[in-house]
Amino acid sequence: MRLQRPSPMKGTGLALMSSAIISQTGIFVRFLTDTYGLAALDLVFWRNALVCASLLCTTTFTGRPRLIVAPKNLLFLAAYGLILAVFNGVWTTAVICSGAAVSTVLAYCSVGYTALLGAWLFDERLNQLQQLAVCLSLAGCLLVSNALVPEAWNGNATGIVTGILSGLLYAGYSLMGREAARRGVNAWTTIFHIFTFAALFQMAAIVLFGEKIPILTAGPGKLLCLNSHPDSWLWLLLYAVGPTLVGFGLYAKSLNYLPAAMANIIVTLELVFTGITAYLLFGETFQLLQWAGCMLIVAAILLLNLSIRKQQKTPPPNAKENCNAYKHP
Repeated sequence: MRLQRPSPMKGTGLALMSSAIISQTGIFVRFLTDTYGLAALDLVFWRNALVCASLLCTTTFTGRPRLIVAPKNLLFLAAYGLILAVFNGVWTTAVICSGAAVSTVLAYCSVGYTALLGAWLFDERLNQLQQLAVCLSLAGCLLVSNALVPEAWNGNATGIVTGILSGLLYAGYSLMGREAARRGVNAWTTIFHIFTFAALFQMAAIVLFGEKIPILTAGPGKLLCLNSHPDSWLWLLLYAVGPTLVGFGLYAKSLNYLPAAMANIIVTLELVFTGITAYLLFGETFQLLQWAGCMLIVAAILLLNLSIRKQQKTPPPNAKENCNAYKHP
């Protein structure tokens, strides 16, 4: 993206606001599931539907963004939406089982998965810094998830598995985002279509699973049970517009003033914002090993961004960026 007139202070401020707003994703999930008893798929279905409705209203009144895409891209966007739908359900389940702070940290393990998948799918060679970042990220994932503690599997096996899987699915989401950009699809147009497809896939899953897996869905018959809690619709709308649309928009705006690598590092503060908010509201805390895992994941992100900056200064022939913007979808 072409940078506007340099304004590091303005760009930094926008990126910080973006990080603070995006960090509330897990907090909203924890609040809505605890307060209104929403199951994972029911919650993300309504969030995705409201995001689409908001973009549709914006387009109707302003004419932007243009939501029409070429037919050749529809199948790709449907596949992208499927990955988003699965990621939404898995990560939301992780928040329910393990808490907002732990699940947010685990999603950032996608930095290691993304580098590995990029090397495999796009034939991108990993330099020494990137290899170290992958190792640190995966080690941090094991520590934060408590996967190395046998007793943790007895009480929270679902939280551990869904937490680790969420990082892998997030990596897939990031790689699909890179492909959408390569195809020249507008970012907001991409969001509209993938959230629409995700909502459709999630509705199909709600009908399919019914009440068989309560943590996933209460079934189609109870999808409108929020009618007994009118204020819940306001919270759902804030969840959809705030962390998703406003957070993403501020981040995109910050890229007009900052290099992507610098903006990515600032947005990493999402981990801090989520941890502080989760502690103040829900009393969530990390154990010593989990803190060590957090440090490893943050170090991995910083190393990967350092590697990208070095590549940008001396880009090899046909070089490709190994990192995307790590934001909660």
